[in-house]
Amino acid sequence: MKLESKLPDFTLNDQEGNPFSISEIKGKKAVVIYFYPKNFTPGCIKEACSFRDAYEDFKDLGAEVIGISADSDASHQKFAKRYRLPFTLLADVSNKVRRKFGVKSSLFGILPGRETFVFNKEGILKFKFNSMGAEAHIQKSLRYLKQHSEF
Repeated sequence: MKLESKLPDFTLNDQEGNPFSISEIKGKKAVVIYFYPKNFTPGCIKEACSFRDAYEDFKDLGAEVIGISADSDASHQKFAKRYRLPFTLLADVSNKVRRKFGVKSSLFGILPGRETFVFNKEGILKFKFNSMGAEAHIQKSLRYLKQHSEF
């Protein structure tokens, strides 16, 4: 997905097993969507907990955080409960949304990629970041939101 692209419509189950449509927030607030490889793995725990710890900062900047992986909604529910995650996790079990966003696999195709997308409140992609290093996703997303008043 290229910068200035529109946030594609999609609906996935959240960690409670309820359908969540991105259209519920598209056009209303900025959104930070991060794709991650797998629940309960060290890098993904670190990333989710870092987003959790900075969640109020994202909200103060008018942005919602959404995590997406191929794990089931039941796995997401356990993951969110165990690490007290205050944001939405979405189950992309068929990887169709991952493909829509063009998130590539990493580590020679073995692991699903880790990529973060920041959309403004009009649903336009303004910033994206790809790295297997988990913590940089939070820092770079927050920095971008703080530096750009359009959010």
